Amino acid sequence: MSLDKATKVRQEDSLDIQSVLEYLAANLPDYSIGDKFEILQFPSGASNLTYELKGESQSLILRTAPQGANIKSAHDMAREFNVLSRLKEHFAYCPKPLAYSDDNAILGREFYIMEKIEGIIPRRELPIDYSEQQLQLLCTNLVDVHVKLHQVDIVEKNLIELGKPLGYVTRQVAGWCSRYKKARTNDVPLADDLMTWLVDHQPADSYETAEQASFIHNDYKLDNVVLDMNQPTSIISVLDWEMSTVGDPLMDLGCSLAYWVEATDSEVMQQIRMLPTHLKGMMTREQLVDYYLQVSGRTVNNFDYYYVFGLFRLAVIAQQIYKRFKEGKTHNKKFAQFGVFCSVLINECKKYH
Repeated sequence: MSLDKATKVRQEDSLDIQSVLEYLAANLPDYSIGDKFEILQFPSGASNLTYELKGESQSLILRTAPQGANIKSAHDMAREFNVLSRLKEHFAYCPKPLAYSDDNAILGREFYIMEKIEGIIPRRELPIDYSEQQLQLLCTNLVDVHVKLHQVDIVEKNLIELGKPLGYVTRQVAGWCSRYKKARTNDVPLADDLMTWLVDHQPADSYETAEQASFIHNDYKLDNVVLDMNQPTSIISVLDWEMSTVGDPLMDLGCSLAYWVEATDSEVMQQIRMLPTHLKGMMTREQLVDYYLQVSGRTVNNFDYYYVFGLFRLAVIAQQIYKRFKEGKTHNKKFAQFGVFCSVLINECKKYH
């Protein structure tokens, strides 16, 4: 079985081991460091950095922003730590947060530490063989957990203050259009027609009052869940809460499905596929939406808008990272193709507007 493993830290992402050791000793004295302590890095992911702090008999996870990142909302470690601290009590799939620091003397930027969840994380290819029936069950479990998150009572659990639910759709559309204009380089599409369409056709929030909104993950996808090694269709944890907030659950679902490249999608979409969603047995996007609506009890007249917004938002995220690469703020070679990803996603949107 090939599981998600941390590897040697990239040079540009290296941390000061002595500073980390001193912080652990002062703030997590029960952590078993031992004589074989090392810091490893998970190579996947394209936003915040994730490290394994590997002690003699115990591992922890450290999360921090990339060096030179200046998109505060996407790299707010204090907020991510606060979300996990607040939500863990009410949503069993959150990893346990352990410590947070904004002392720049330690790493040069803020960071937090959480428990390490052992399990399977699906990437572009599945690390083990699944039957078609297992893939179907994995899909329904993925939706079930998403619905459970959306059904957390944000008022009773005092989570409503973590977002601004009224006017959510309007703010998201305006915000991501603005981000694209700022991040655009001359080798990706203008996308003016698409942005105009998104503004002109945006639906109202799918709720009438703030109290009816949902807590949303905003990046819920297969490689942000951890699967049980003994029951590989069972989800035991949900990771990467950096963009979570209180808002519209249909927008959250649309953003999730932007990653869902199914078997009948174009060859160019297959080439940028990041998850094993094309396999026989995996549900289609339409089936996932239908199942979500069935389980959640929600209704929607036309889901295409939410899917197009999700594709566009993903294009913007890829472009923001690509711009950092072009400006020499990161040297990770995999980011060299993110401009192509952005262009493909923008062009895919044209099929729907």
